[in-house]
Amino acid sequence: QVQLVESGGGLVQAGGSLRLSCAASGRTFSTYAMYWFRQAPGKEREFVAAISRLGVTTYYADSVKGRFTISRDNTKNTVYLQMNSLKPEDTAVYYCAADPLPATMRQPRGMDYWGKGTLVTVSS
Repeated sequence: QVQLVESGGGLVQAGGSLRLSCAASGRTFSTYAMYWFRQAPGKEREFVAAISRLGVTTYYADSVKGRFTISRDNTKNTVYLQMNSLKPEDTAVYYCAADPLPATMRQPRGMDYWGKGTLVTVSS
């Protein structure tokens, strides 16, 4: 069993930055690919970024490529999402997720574990 807890959300002006963290319980963190998804009001949950088990490979949605960076620290059981040049359309609840299959760009269904999310609001 893996428990995921996100933090770092908040209100920021357009053009600003935030760093989200997702802390995982358990001793098997490095066996999971880690993901960030987001869900804006009235929209479906969508893929944002993914990182392989050892942090070697990353994937990004086109909408965040060049602005967001996913990373992980397996010694701290934590995955991060550095978000720069934020836009109002980045406003959403951001969720981290874990899955034992190799990291890839994928839909949210079928993920083994989810956090409860953290709200990011970007004002114009």
